Amino acid sequence: MPVRRPAARFITWRAFALAAMTALMALVPGVPAQAADEPDLIFRRSTVFKLLSPNDKLATYALDDPQVEGVACHFTVPEKGGFKGWLGLAEEVSDVSLACRQVGPIKFKGKFEQGEDMFRQRRSLFFKKLQIVRGCDTKRNVLVYMVYSDRLIDGSPKNSTSTVPVMPWGSTAPVEKCAEFVTN
Repeated sequence: MPVRRPAARFITWRAFALAAMTALMALVPGVPAQAADEPDLIFRRSTVFKLLSPNDKLATYALDDPQVEGVACHFTVPEKGGFKGWLGLAEEVSDVSLACRQVGPIKFKGKFEQGEDMFRQRRSLFFKKLQIVRGCDTKRNVLVYMVYSDRLIDGSPKNSTSTVPVMPWGSTAPVEKCAEFVTN
């Protein structure tokens, strides 16, 4: 009776597939943040247990606005677990929440356009990006931040908006007008 070794073939094929995916990931450059540095991870919380691979999670990050000193945003995004998520091949869902707040005296570092990218991050290997954009409600002197994800093919209607009124911080700091820093 001949000896069969299907497990050895499966392990060899799996090792080859893992090596090929690692090589592919090394060739595809990541999309760095466009305007802001990479966000700081605050915490992760598991939402779906997976026995042999990483769990699905919600991750909360913090990000300082690179153009407006004194404003920080926190956003929570789902992160896929499983082997696809572990390898970076899973397409992340578009659900994301956003909260931006004044954390110090607001000082504008320069001019910016309405709807300008504050942060951009790839959410799948080729097709999806998470974006946080900034604008100014000139009538009310309020900074407006919107987060959404887009797809190459059909986009995503899921989004979240947060506002930051430009207010005095302490007793001596003058209040700037965001309208003076917006280009149309």
